[in-house]
Amino acid sequence: MSSMTVIKEIREAGVVAVIRADTKEKGKKLIDAVLKGGIRVIEITMTVPGSIELIRDIAETYKGKAVIGAGTVLDPETARVCILAGAEFIVSPALNVETIKLCNRYDIPAIPGVMTVSEAVEALTYGAKVIKIFPAGLYGPAVIKSFKGPLPQASFMPTGGVTIENAKEWIQAGAVAIGTGSDLTRGAQTGNYALVKETAARFVQEVALARNTQQ
Repeated sequence: MSSMTVIKEIREAGVVAVIRADTKEKGKKLIDAVLKGGIRVIEITMTVPGSIELIRDIAETYKGKAVIGAGTVLDPETARVCILAGAEFIVSPALNVETIKLCNRYDIPAIPGVMTVSEAVEALTYGAKVIKIFPAGLYGPAVIKSFKGPLPQASFMPTGGVTIENAKEWIQAGAVAIGTGSDLTRGAQTGNYALVKETAARFVQEVALARNTQQ
């Protein structure tokens, strides 16, 4: 899948499920529940034990059915390993130019995390097509307007603090997609993967409702 095709998939989906778990097996259960709930873009974070193997397994199992990426990628070396394992996009919590360059070399979208307009400008300069605002909870949805004022051409994906309650506000504020983790996967803490599936479906619904009101 080309870089532009992956970006299109992320935009169309509107929700990226951020997967954090304390075992690879729990990670698989989370991913299965999220996909059943209708979220088809999955970000497997490097904090999951056996994350590279998990990316490889999930990328093979759900090939053509989901878009699998890697998250919490801190450097280009880790990005390359993830890409070779099958990751179709790379997400970072901060701006690392060398990671973006590495991803460009492999035609894989890099989604760097930023906190300032100057960082967003640098991300654009090096070719980022989607920019992660992180941690979004520190700002609130109004920050999208602040970023898009000087950078109307940029596409932003808030992550960190995005919940069912405010998902609609983020999309209406101009986010091309939202990244959600703890609020989405809360049910897994008690082994309630049915709740994870239900929450995923609610996120999909909230994004659709927000987009419908924008038309």
